[in-house]
Amino acid sequence: MKIHILAGGPDEHMPPLHQSNDVKWVGVDRGVFLLLQQDILPVKAFGDFDSITNAQLKLVREALQDVELYPAEKDATDLELAFEWAIEQKPESICIFGATGGRLDHMFGSIQLLYKGLKKKANVQMIDNQNIIQLFEPGTYHVDRLKEFHYISFVPFAGGVKELTLEGFKYPLNKHEVELGSTLCISNELIQQRGTFSFTKGILMMVRSNDKRCL
Repeated sequence: MKIHILAGGPDEHMPPLHQSNDVKWVGVDRGVFLLLQQDILPVKAFGDFDSITNAQLKLVREALQDVELYPAEKDATDLELAFEWAIEQKPESICIFGATGGRLDHMFGSIQLLYKGLKKKANVQMIDNQNIIQLFEPGTYHVDRLKEFHYISFVPFAGGVKELTLEGFKYPLNKHEVELGSTLCISNELIQQRGTFSFTKGILMMVRSNDKRCL
């Protein structure tokens, strides 16, 4: 079983959403209404629903049996509440959509959930129409070329990364230390169908992107 969570981020950052037999969708706040608009029935809904109208909330409550309604003032975001539930289900993977763009405080908070998932040994990705974001602990990993996400960047997430090795990439590395704050590994590319990256210490963020525009 896979769990896909849709938050209520800006529509222009949303990738195409699809229903399949091995995926359970969860809606968060406005994300619940967006799923219903695309004829996707989520198994569960979370939120204070302050971003949709009373009429839209009425439609949500009529369509779904399991709606977790929370007050606006609470100690966790709606997305975190949904994410905690998803972790408890022990799925094969969790994909978070609709969590980027818009307010930066919400986006950075959502990225922190990737760290929480990492600590609980969950396979979690954050996806929008331009990026796939994932965190890794020390180890050796294989990454396949994706036509839709041509560029691959590696960013230290918490402290420096020790002995980072990149094989099969346009810009390879061999046991290189990447300090926190470095942009050394931004905008790399695979030159083979499959590449390998490994490191011995730290937490590494991998971002796959489909657009070369940069700052």
